[in-house]
Amino acid sequence: MDCASCAAKIEGAARKVEGVGDVKVSIASQIMTLNVDDPQARLPVVEQVVTSLGYQLDRIGQPKVDGVEADEDDDKIPDLSHVTPAYKRALWIVVLLNVGYGVIEIIGSFLSGSQALQADALDFVGDGLISFLGLIAVGWGLAARAKAALLQGVFLGLLGLGVIGSTLYRVFVEHQPETFLMGSFAVVAFIVNVAAALVLLPHRKGDANMRAVWLFSRNDAIGNLAVVVAAVLVWALGSPWPDLLVAFAVAGLFLQSAWSIIRDARSDLKQAGRA
Repeated sequence: MDCASCAAKIEGAARKVEGVGDVKVSIASQIMTLNVDDPQARLPVVEQVVTSLGYQLDRIGQPKVDGVEADEDDDKIPDLSHVTPAYKRALWIVVLLNVGYGVIEIIGSFLSGSQALQADALDFVGDGLISFLGLIAVGWGLAARAKAALLQGVFLGLLGLGVIGSTLYRVFVEHQPETFLMGSFAVVAFIVNVAAALVLLPHRKGDANMRAVWLFSRNDAIGNLAVVVAAVLVWALGSPWPDLLVAFAVAGLFLQSAWSIIRDARSDLKQAGRA
């Protein structure tokens, strides 16, 4: 999952602009805050460097209707002109692909006895939930998005801990997964992620949420290949350790992303409370 890497990339680009400091991109709300010494001169430069990375910035606090100024809106609803019906349809397809196959892969992980498949299924479900939040939260204010992201982060964190716990159990209980089933489900997972990436291909350059969802599908396809390789190694070595190591790696990255969402959601809630 690549929310954190997207945020770090945007923050790094913005910090290179002279006169810009204290840059922070919230993973939970997809909002960037920063301090500038000359907003009129610096903000267009910041927007240009971020756009060059393939992201789109919309300034919050702009008037939404005639006679309503930015400082009268303490919930900070951004401009949504970039959210097209085609993008919404693409997100719905990605949500259904990820959650639908995530459920199938969970069943496959039990049938094959593979912890790596279980972790990969968790990643599918997590990406589907993040895409779903991005879809339903369009137009929500900062506080509402932060609360939704906080609940999501806690839920995803609990799922990740569950996978870690069941994988630790497998370390002490000798069990070698069924490699053919494990590899077959992983190959189908790769195909599903490639399909999701193709659906999102026309929308990969947009706001941070669009870009993040695109990267989820692209990079998860690479992760699926790791599960395929693990299945081959389990078969070749006659050992369950490749399966367990991949499960630990995927679940660990998942927990890191869940914690990042929780941390930024709490920060956004504090900011919304001060507004």
